[in-house]
Amino acid sequence: MGVAVSKKGRKSNGKVYAAILAGGIGSRFWPLSRETTPKQVLKVVGDESLLKSTIRRLSPLVSPERVMIVTNSKQAEIIRLHLSYDGKELNPGYIIEPMGKNTAPAIGLAAMELYKKDPDAVMAVLPADHVINDGKQFRDAMKAGIEAARSGHLVTFGIVPTCPETGYGYIKALPKAVKKINGYSVRAVEKFVEKPDIKRAKQYVKNGGYFWNSGIFLWKAERILQELKLHLPDIYEKLHCVTDAQSLIENYKLLKDISIDHGIMEKAKDVVVIPASFPWSDMGSWSSFGEILEPDENGNLIKGRVVDIGSENSIILGCDRAVATIGLKDIILVDTPDATLVCPKERAQEVKDVVNILKKKGYVEHEIHRTVERPWGSYTLLETGEGYKIKKIRVEPKKRLSLQMHAHRSEHWVVISGTARVQRGEEIVDLTINQSTYIPKGVKHRLENPGTTPLEIIEVQSGKHVEEEDIVRFDDDFKRK
Repeated sequence: MGVAVSKKGRKSNGKVYAAILAGGIGSRFWPLSRETTPKQVLKVVGDESLLKSTIRRLSPLVSPERVMIVTNSKQAEIIRLHLSYDGKELNPGYIIEPMGKNTAPAIGLAAMELYKKDPDAVMAVLPADHVINDGKQFRDAMKAGIEAARSGHLVTFGIVPTCPETGYGYIKALPKAVKKINGYSVRAVEKFVEKPDIKRAKQYVKNGGYFWNSGIFLWKAERILQELKLHLPDIYEKLHCVTDAQSLIENYKLLKDISIDHGIMEKAKDVVVIPASFPWSDMGSWSSFGEILEPDENGNLIKGRVVDIGSENSIILGCDRAVATIGLKDIILVDTPDATLVCPKERAQEVKDVVNILKKKGYVEHEIHRTVERPWGSYTLLETGEGYKIKKIRVEPKKRLSLQMHAHRSEHWVVISGTARVQRGEEIVDLTINQSTYIPKGVKHRLENPGTTPLEIIEVQSGKHVEEEDIVRFDDDFKRK
């Protein structure tokens, strides 16, 4: 993997690539975000997931084939399948971290891979879970940033603050522009500022020259590797010495856990910020909902089957069952079929601590939802007990599950809507409403929906082991392992 980087960057019109950081689960968004459904694959706003919106927002500046997802192996498989769910599969590349080590090592790893592919590459770095409501404004700012990056600058974007926000870091810019590009002012960075208290945040907004740190960057891959070698030489050398997957694991676990801001941006020369006004939120916690959705006349954000009387400035998200609230004030309430969160808005950041406690207690609600998306449809867990599990399975038209076998359980299937094409051993049969079949353990089988409407069945599993890992796949349309 090792690359040799010249001391001085070369001016070029290299192609633009994007490294999208997608390694976390977004634990502050529990109970919606889980390990198997991380925040970036949720449809937080609109009909598309945060990750898909991030990829599509880049087009046509960065085509999907020049997008790299930087994540871990477990998340990579979840993301790959997620991007194929709607039949319009996006095919980014994947850069797999052996473990999380913060953004500096992740970006360094991506930059080395990209530099090997294209020494002239311009590299955009973006989180997977931001909400940006105006794609054209974003791309216009990106065009200015790309030109600045091609000139050798390390570029970041500062969001013009609309209020004294305490949940974001700030960037202080020098008042005089280094240059103007397409109407955008490119200003030298004086300093990066940690999240302030409310008094300092108000002063920043009053004084001007301070911008929210968006966490979006642009630079030449060669240039950021120069800075990595200069300011974080240990990380650079360990990544430089990687030759295969095993050496990556061995070297990566020795890397310092440090952010790109602390490790490089606060120390490097020629760091510039482009002030931008596109509507932006980093969706850091449930409180961020107030930045992207319009509250009602009482300051509430209410979605789902909710009946409310007299609540104020609260976030109330219901699900399938009815939720009734009376007189809440500055409260977050998020209800899902298997877990409910209730907390004051001011303590929204502590939701991640709840997730850690769930893990320690061995509760599954930190990991998986009751309804789980699959590339062929979804399944909903209805009931589970000792030696059995009952699911409702939904298969979308013209989709089918893998040809598979279970070593420890048998299954009964009952069709409740649509037509099921069932392969059991060498036998293939079509079943309709109220018809059923039995799948003995150890027998190869497959479920398919040959029709034009969704297929739904009730599946009853019974046996010594009824967990998801009891599956052997022989053939799969979605190339799952």
